[in-house]
Amino acid sequence: MSRKRQSPADEKHYLIRTLVARFRDGASIAPHAHEWGQLIYAATGVMSVSTEQGSWVAPPHWAVWAPAGISHAMRFTGETSLKTLYLRPGRWRQLPAKSTVVTVSPLLRELIARAVLAGMLDDREPVHRAMTALIIDEFRTRSTPGLDLPFPTAPLLRRVADHLAQAPADRSAHHVVARHFGIGARSLERGFESETGMSLGRWRKQARLLFALRVLGAGGAVKHVALAAGYRSTSAFIAAFRSTLGTTPTQYFAASQTPGDFW
Repeated sequence: MSRKRQSPADEKHYLIRTLVARFRDGASIAPHAHEWGQLIYAATGVMSVSTEQGSWVAPPHWAVWAPAGISHAMRFTGETSLKTLYLRPGRWRQLPAKSTVVTVSPLLRELIARAVLAGMLDDREPVHRAMTALIIDEFRTRSTPGLDLPFPTAPLLRRVADHLAQAPADRSAHHVVARHFGIGARSLERGFESETGMSLGRWRKQARLLFALRVLGAGGAVKHVALAAGYRSTSAFIAAFRSTLGTTPTQYFAASQTPGDFW
């Protein structure tokens, strides 16, 4: 499948547009929004996407869905190869209304690669229509891993959340954190539960895991990452990683370094 010359008159026939980009460790993209929804796939590296509602981390072979019109910022850890599919708005029902992490199956990975090779998927092309139907179906039916971190919206709670997310190694008791920010411990805990759907303890565990994923993506050693992320031991970190991604950190990132991904 090869790219065809496109003209402005073809735009109305596009089902999916694509983009390929490469980013170095530490690169970022300021908050922005698109008229078309985005399925953003990191073939290598670790991608972090944040909105006003929360943040999402996608290690290699996972993707992030950013709905049309939702402002989001992006940050890249490690050498990141990005392949993005832009889906025509209003064309398909039951796509997520909020940003989420998506499991990229081998089939979806191949479909993304073929769509990128084509450049655009055009509804006048039977093969393109079939590919698009498969992409939507595969994307829509993928289970999503627990790689999101919802943020509270109340200003004081948001300040607490920002502090805890940026200092995952801080294992201060809840009442100590609450006192530092001038709020009662019970109010802090109830506020997090109400606004994020997570207990404060679970939210802090999630923040540690997502922080660790970003540091691992930059090539950090497992032992050092566990310490920097606030885990009590390396084994505790490996257990948390395995429960979410199904394997150890070393095995996961070794498997992700497949030839030809970074292009």
